[in-house]
Amino acid sequence: MRYLILLCTLCFLCFISPLFGQPGTDPESKIAEMGITLTDPGTPAANFVHVVRTGNLLFLAGKGPRDEQGNTIRGKLGAELTVEQGYEAAKRVGVAQLSVLKAELGDLSKVKRIVKVLGMVNAHPDFTEHSSVINGFSDLMVAVFGEKGKHARAAVGMGSLPGNIAVEVELIVEVEAE
Repeated sequence: MRYLILLCTLCFLCFISPLFGQPGTDPESKIAEMGITLTDPGTPAANFVHVVRTGNLLFLAGKGPRDEQGNTIRGKLGAELTVEQGYEAAKRVGVAQLSVLKAELGDLSKVKRIVKVLGMVNAHPDFTEHSSVINGFSDLMVAVFGEKGKHARAAVGMGSLPGNIAVEVELIVEVEAE
């Protein structure tokens, strides 16, 4: 009888409980716990939109980093900025993209999966740690969404980025059906 109870408990934990969500993984609670404040993304500065929805996929336009005071983080990795500064800049882009998702969806628990990330690093030609920089974005997505935040990714170096921003990140997100 003990073995039957143990087997039933294991089956529940492995197969049934994930269907009801994991306690403590509400993305908005995670954001609050991390002390992150989401802001209104405002109107894009050029002729594009922040997000396009097709079916259950959201395609988010590339965003650059701003610090907590709203100042643009500029510079070239491997010349003016360190890997650590680039990591923080990429994390700040993550906050900007979370703000776009929140504005679009109203509730971040509607995110089913962060599907694909393209991280662009404004890099000196000799710079080779692009992935370490974009980890700032990826680590934030996993911290907020757990397993749903794990994604396919490209982290590439660019000779320049608009306005000399340090990094730019765009992404594709799967969401719940409307």
